[in-house]
Amino acid sequence: MSSDFTPPRGEPRHEAADGTGGARTGAAADDDPSVRNNPRYYQMYPTLTDAEIDKMRRFGSLCRVAAGDVLYRAGSSSPGMFVLLSGTVSAIGRDGLGRERVVRSKMQRGEFSSDIGQLSGKPALVDARVIEDVEALLLPSAGLRALMIAEAELGERITRALILRRVAAIERGDGPVLVGAANNARLVALQTFLRRNGQPHVALDAEHDASVIALLERLAAKLDDFPLVICPNGAVLRNPDEGQLASCLGILPEFDPAHVYDVAIVGAGPSGLAAAVYAASEGLSAAVFDCRAPGGQAGTSARIENYLGFPTGISGQALAGRAFHQAQKFGAHIGIPCEVKALHCETSPLSVELADSRRIHARTVVIASGAEYRRPPIEGLARFEGRGVYYWASPIEARLCRNEPVLLVGGGNSAGQATVFLASHAEHVHLFIRAANLEQSMSRYLIERVASQPNVTLHSHVEITELEGGDRLEQIHYRRDGAGDEIMRVRHLFLFTGAEPNTRWLRTCRVSLDAKGFVLTGTDIPGEAQRSLPLQTSVDGVFAIGDARAGSTKRVAAAVGEGAAVVAQIHRFLVAAR
Repeated sequence: MSSDFTPPRGEPRHEAADGTGGARTGAAADDDPSVRNNPRYYQMYPTLTDAEIDKMRRFGSLCRVAAGDVLYRAGSSSPGMFVLLSGTVSAIGRDGLGRERVVRSKMQRGEFSSDIGQLSGKPALVDARVIEDVEALLLPSAGLRALMIAEAELGERITRALILRRVAAIERGDGPVLVGAANNARLVALQTFLRRNGQPHVALDAEHDASVIALLERLAAKLDDFPLVICPNGAVLRNPDEGQLASCLGILPEFDPAHVYDVAIVGAGPSGLAAAVYAASEGLSAAVFDCRAPGGQAGTSARIENYLGFPTGISGQALAGRAFHQAQKFGAHIGIPCEVKALHCETSPLSVELADSRRIHARTVVIASGAEYRRPPIEGLARFEGRGVYYWASPIEARLCRNEPVLLVGGGNSAGQATVFLASHAEHVHLFIRAANLEQSMSRYLIERVASQPNVTLHSHVEITELEGGDRLEQIHYRRDGAGDEIMRVRHLFLFTGAEPNTRWLRTCRVSLDAKGFVLTGTDIPGEAQRSLPLQTSVDGVFAIGDARAGSTKRVAAAVGEGAAVVAQIHRFLVAAR
């Protein structure tokens, strides 16, 4: 059966970026060098056998597209993954300025289109242009997910290829172009948002990049316009927030207001993603919401080395990315960025209200909103947030402080991981703690790792009192026990100073909290509201897991375990509620 797929309006054929032609075994000579020379090329662009294609037929439908047309364009939604049966297609990478490069000059029978974003129908990152009339098997997102579950070995090959293509697109810098000063707080925030969500982009320095001058003249940009963002469709955003950028990129999710989910999970940290994976894999319809990115606080960790199964360690972003794709594979509906404003418990079913006033209905709700680093009472702190004060340490911040001294405050594992990471970039790392030593708050392996860094100095019994500077942080005032004020000249301050629960959105619901705002569950709930299910809150059908839950162990492995355990308890609740 042929599909009713109608290709977008055709575009003229473009020659190879380097002017060469012809083909060779493996990657074509005019493919992008990042593809042509990639040691994992054959994993990125495998050729499926006829037997494998036959296994895929029941998950899609046939379609035909004429030469000169396009299967899809960069920045627009793709109807699905195309498996070529005949004809040829070229894949052209394109950024927001319209600059193009040939990613794959000649895709042929047995090859397939798309990247990992196709699992959830996210916009394409390249143009897929038909060179010779194409007959293809078109698998929509739902069909692709069904294939990965039904045909595990074939699904593994396809998944690996789609992930590697996204990684290559990030390295190429496809997608939106961000323009601004390298230390612009809003630019850093947008870069962090895109990086943590695995969205390819490129940033141009408005102060030092000569190629930007002509662009700024054409756009007549004013100081208040920065950072500028040029989206893949050519739209120009002036000083946008994360939501506006996500909307322009087409990555904001859609939800059916009439649908009732089995479970709505608020928070996409380790606990929330684990709950999504187990719920969706066991047949529950699951919706997940997070206002920033997958991974929560753990997603900002440069390296996690004590998580089971990763003896050489794994970055928090990589771990969160794998869990994110895994949840999507099983059919979880993930909304990022989607901020939850309120939980409404007086209705049946329950409903979560988003910041844009949309309401999503669910039979059960899981509070997995985690915690955020506490903002200590330091004079001038708010003024320098994003202008020298940071609450995580990613490669973006590491570039900003390269070969400069930095100050990091905190004695927990996250602080230790950040210290080791920054030590490889900064001139010197000063680590401030209020305690006498790190033994009570940091894992032994991290204490040893910190102590082995030649450019790290530990300062104990120290507290910051004031920040000073002009447009950016320039120096800090601090005090040691029993001593007067001292001054340190430093332009970069990283704060990892304990956590406060993200539970303010629960004010519209009668969920019981402890004195610090963490959610009480099970037998920790006082009085007659106690629950036999250990992770259930004082409200029927509402559960809490991870860092937001009172008494939880603040470790990634513990959060993942609670995410798995809560699904079993949700099953018991739903059965009893029938």
